[in-house]
Amino acid sequence: MTKSFPPAAKRKSRALLATMLALPAALAGAQSPPAPPAPACTSAEYRQFDFWLGTWDVFQPDGQKAGENRIETIGAGCALLESWSGRGGFTGKSLNIYDRDDKRWHQTWVDSSGGLLIIAGSLVDKRMVLGSESGSTWQRITWTPNEGGSVGQYWESSADAGKTWTVAFDGKYVRRP
Repeated sequence: MTKSFPPAAKRKSRALLATMLALPAALAGAQSPPAPPAPACTSAEYRQFDFWLGTWDVFQPDGQKAGENRIETIGAGCALLESWSGRGGFTGKSLNIYDRDDKRWHQTWVDSSGGLLIIAGSLVDKRMVLGSESGSTWQRITWTPNEGGSVGQYWESSADAGKTWTVAFDGKYVRRP
């Protein structure tokens, strides 16, 4: 015995069959999903501070170990994250990023004493120089890549609007094996 479907059901079946047959052709002609955007931080300026990347032992001029520091890229290579651990349990972190709008590097530092430092600057003669010129004390920090792979960090402060400077920190970063 042959089963007979009502005319409306036959039309729905034919429409469904036609849709199923047409689907592969429709999918083949469909637009591909959009390509992911190109990485935003690929220009050379974003690599200017890469000499500071790594895990470091940091020493004072007298050879005493001041602490340990780890600098890593974050945000798809758009920023550097610093994680400092010094003697006596003092810790701090900084976020460093190149701002394509003002064409300068910016660092925001926070530490376990409640300290906050916001500085900005640029690469000058292969040295990264960041500073602040506001408030009662001005700050200037210079990072210098050295022969052999170490990095020098020289931090100066001025209480007289930059007329005279005193050394706040003088450290040598030695890459950990």
